[in-house]
Amino acid sequence: MQTIGFWGYPHPKLIEETKKEYPNAEWIDLDIDFEYPDKNILPESYCKIIKNVINNTVALNPIKILAPIGKDKCDSGWFAAQLLKDMGYNVVESIFEEKTYKKEIKISTSNLPLYDKITQITANIVEDNTDISPYTQCEAKFGFWGVPPNDLEILRLFPNETHVYGWTRCVEAGTPADIELEMYIDEDVPTVFYSQAFCSKAQLAKYLADKYNGLYIDIDDYANNSIRAKIEAFLRLR
Repeated sequence: MQTIGFWGYPHPKLIEETKKEYPNAEWIDLDIDFEYPDKNILPESYCKIIKNVINNTVALNPIKILAPIGKDKCDSGWFAAQLLKDMGYNVVESIFEEKTYKKEIKISTSNLPLYDKITQITANIVEDNTDISPYTQCEAKFGFWGVPPNDLEILRLFPNETHVYGWTRCVEAGTPADIELEMYIDEDVPTVFYSQAFCSKAQLAKYLADKYNGLYIDIDDYANNSIRAKIEAFLRLR
């Protein structure tokens, strides 16, 4: 089975071109932690998501990699693309910074479990099923701001009435580099601002958490009991 690897949100035109080129290929989101062994290519103290990208690529050897390298991802994504090209992988760089490719936001504000919201939003990057799936809207009791965490299980701590903000909401809107939307928050909604450890988005997460009296958390790999207790206490007391 041929596999296409990608991370972040590759340009939609590149996705469609690649689907036509490899109609039977399996698509793999290289951001996800599949628990392959660490190849020790990156420093020990580094973004776990980018480590996933490298380790998954070495383990899965995709025939092609779609690699966002602009403001739609991060500088670490750009560096990872250069590293993988140097290692001999077929990397096609992508920059998707347009702000006019808007889609309706309805998963982020639905009553689906937060885990399902975020996994469906990322799954729709390649196979968009938004138009054929009903989504019941709900009033937000809480918010989750940030990127999809390496430890997706922490999302199960949140009630269904949790709205999604930050980069993940931008992905649903089809504008992963829209900084205004990324910084948008409903001010009266108690929100957890999440950042992957060693990620530059921690700047935004900490600033917005202070500005809107939210909870800032960063997680290196998987959440420990202390982080889980902080989230649970915030949800219970707010």
